[in-house]
Amino acid sequence: MKAWQLKDSGSIDNLKWEDVDDLHADSGELVVKVVSTALNPVDYKLIESGNPKWDYPHTPGVDLSGEVVEVGEGVSDFEVGERVAIHTDMSRPGAFAETAVVKATAAAKIPDGVTFDAAAALLTAGMTAYQAVVQKLNAADKETILVHGGSGGVGGFAVQLAKELGLTVYTTASEKSHDRVRALGADVAIDYKNEDVTKRIMEETKDEGVDLIFNTVSSEEATADLDRLAFAGQLAYIAGAPDTSDVKPFTLSPSIHEVALGAAHASGSEKAVKNLAYMASELMQRVAAGNLDPVINEVLPREELPEGLKKVKNNEVDGKVIVRMQAE
Repeated sequence: MKAWQLKDSGSIDNLKWEDVDDLHADSGELVVKVVSTALNPVDYKLIESGNPKWDYPHTPGVDLSGEVVEVGEGVSDFEVGERVAIHTDMSRPGAFAETAVVKATAAAKIPDGVTFDAAAALLTAGMTAYQAVVQKLNAADKETILVHGGSGGVGGFAVQLAKELGLTVYTTASEKSHDRVRALGADVAIDYKNEDVTKRIMEETKDEGVDLIFNTVSSEEATADLDRLAFAGQLAYIAGAPDTSDVKPFTLSPSIHEVALGAAHASGSEKAVKNLAYMASELMQRVAAGNLDPVINEVLPREELPEGLKKVKNNEVDGKVIVRMQAE
């Protein structure tokens, strides 16, 4: 078999398409013929920084969809030939290969009507949004949410899920992406490059602030979000916690939620890993029913995977970039 092998951390250019040993499933594992992989910021960040648990050469990539070709001992929920999607353990060899070994407990079966491309697109981005908007933030009796980066992968899914919950959705996006985020369900698009986001939110909410915020940008922006939050509001973040040192007791009374999807594999909790499969299933059922757009921007052949990663790194695409890992 062949795989994109990383000889050493530091650069996307260190990836080489090479022959590697065939894979086999140990107890509790599946071997999957990888049909599609989705490219994520975490992929290029890990390629550049490395992971202390990696041995080199290493096959990176965290999201895959494909067909089960081998079932390990003790696995009774899957059979050879079934279509599956998995957000993999980033500490282990991953998705940028013709085949991959995955934990069976993290795998979700792909329902009829959902393509391999769509299934892969939903994983890191969609599951992060689902965990934030559906599982972490409490939307009961809430009316408004601010989603940062609504034209991106995570933000695009978050906008759709928030709208499904009946919330009024505000999102930040560059002006060229306003039509796109409105099509996904955003009620108000804010041009963060040319507008004062805080001022606009306070104008829209009559100085109340929003009930919920999902920050996909940075710790600094999450800190600024505290001035956009309604009393007893909730803030979920994926790119750095807000600095709450200026928030005095019995004033704003915020709830702060860290969202760290990949931590499930490192947690040692089987329940947490099974939740990955549950979230993937929930999202795929929505796609199958026509209620969720997988926000695929571009589909590339495997030879162009490094260039696709560079596009993701340089913010050259809205939505998801998919790579097909089998020869065409």
